[in-house]
Amino acid sequence: MYNREAAVQYADEWWNGRNQEFPSFDVDCTNFISQCLLAGGAPMYGYPNRERGWWLQGGTWSFSWSVAHSMRWFLSGSKKGLTARQVKTAAELDLGDVICYDFQGDGRFDHTTIVTDKVGDTPLVNAHTYDAYHRTWDYKDSYAYSPNAKYIFFKINDQFT
Repeated sequence: MYNREAAVQYADEWWNGRNQEFPSFDVDCTNFISQCLLAGGAPMYGYPNRERGWWLQGGTWSFSWSVAHSMRWFLSGSKKGLTARQVKTAAELDLGDVICYDFQGDGRFDHTTIVTDKVGDTPLVNAHTYDAYHRTWDYKDSYAYSPNAKYIFFKINDQFT
């Protein structure tokens, strides 16, 4: 069962630091979100095929563990282990859910965050790369934002298969 509170607690603890138990990347957003999901109990599978599943093991990892675009596709298609369903609006998200960002609107997703709080229906998120704590989900105040930005909202399924 997905422990949303544990995922958020991890996100709040490590939002501006790097846990030495995991690799760190220059572009660290998806690696950080993977750590949060793992802290919430999400099961890994697919090792050693980097193009399959979602995992970190033996000094290597799947693309979905560390690459925003790969995580976007993994979450939209996974049928076992860590699964999610896409919803239409940010307001439908709960703590521990994930947002994928395509800032240029070119179909290539380049950022990932985790919902760590809500103000009314507005999710606040934590992230790495440019470390963020309880930031408004839409990033409209970011240099990376453009009017062409697209978002995909994923509700992490509470039960793992």
